[in-house]
Parts: sequence; C-alpha cells; structure tokens
Amino acid sequence: MARLIEDITLRDKIHVFDDRAEAGKRLSVILYEYKWKNLIILAVPAGGVPVAHEIAKSFGALLDLIIVRKVQIPGNPEAGFGAVGPDGEVVFNEILMNRLGLTDEEVKEQVEKTKRIVEARNQIYRSGRPFPDLQNKDVIIVDDGLASGYTMYEAVRFIKRRDASKVIVAVPTAPQRTVNMLLSEVDELYCLNIRRTSFFAVADAYRNWFDLSDEEAISILQERSY
Repeated sequence: MARLIEDITLRDKIHVFDDRAEAGKRLSVILYEYKWKNLIILAVPAGGVPVAHEIAKSFGALLDLIIVRKVQIPGNPEAGFGAVGPDGEVVFNEILMNRLGLTDEEVKEQVEKTKRIVEARNQIYRSGRPFPDLQNKDVIIVDDGLASGYTMYEAVRFIKRRDASKVIVAVPTAPQRTVNMLLSEVDELYCLNIRRTSFFAVADAYRNWFDLSDEEAISILQERSY
C-alpha cells in the first residue's frame, strides 16, 4: 500500500482553496522533499496545468504534460466509464459498465471517439514533441482534482510502462473511495482535501472555479521552457 499524505484539517471540508494556483502552492509545501530529486512533473490538461505550474515553479523542476481522457457515457458527457491513455491504451470501470448495460458496439464507438480526442489534444499541446524519457526519474502526476479516478489510473499505468523509478500522484482534492483505489497503484499519493461523501464534485473544493480552456492552459505553459 502506498504512502498517503493529506491535510487532516481539510478533511470533509468544501471551498478550501481560492483557485487552482493557490492549491498548487499548498501542494508544493507538502511535496518539498522532492525539490532536489531527479524529478519530472506531468500535468493533466487543462485543469491540472495551473496546479502543476506552481509546483514546478517552486521546485525549478521540468514541467510537461500527460494527455488522458475519460471515455464518456453515451448521452452523459460529464461522466465516464473508462479512460484512454496517451498511447491509446484503455482502462474500463467494469462495475459501471455492467450496470450501464452498454453494447459492444456502443463501447467501441465511445473508445474510438476518445482516442481521436486524445490524438487531437496531443497535437494541440505537444505539437509533435516526443514524450520525455522517464527512466530512473521520480514522476509526479498532477491534476486539479479526482472524481472517479479512472483518467488518473490510466495515467499511472502509462507512466509505469515507461519505467519511472517512482510514481507519485498529487492533487488538491479527491473522494475517499478514489484515493483508496489509487493507493494500490502508486508509490505515494498527496491529496490535501479528502472527502467522504456519496456525492463528490471537484469544483466544491474551490471558492473560484471555472473551466480552463486549452488556450489558457497553453498560455501558462509558455511561461516555462521544456
């Protein structure tokens, strides 16, 4: 079981961060032991970019991107039953799939649609730039929060396939059930605000929440060189 680092004073609370930038600054404090490590920070765009940017800026660390995308439930684009990684690998939430009763054709259609989105976003964000070498590096994967956790789960699997020495997940907020799922997959999990609730929304952790566009995320990334 991985090591879990949280801020117990924030447990089960809402509206604990001003915005993503403040959440990133607070994460950088508890991640401080990694400041002088052989480290790379990978942001999940778009929302994870401002969080990761603050950590990378604090550490003087390399910041790059990992493109993962949830496989949307037909007719419900806000929810997903799996995720596609940067290399096209797919992970499914089998329990949810069985409950939804999706046909093989529906699953295939949604997966292919998601793969096309991942390819397009790789072009938008990476513009053909190769993925960095992760061998023998500590890798911190950062997002602005977790819900079901399956996009992060696939991100972790992708990093493991690239022989990183250590895989760390760092997020401002997540539900307890998702934290429990990921703990068996990573070396360490940093989550400031863990909530034990049947209904969970990442946005509830923030006083100032808005959807971040690709253009806004790219503007933040341009502040750093790769």
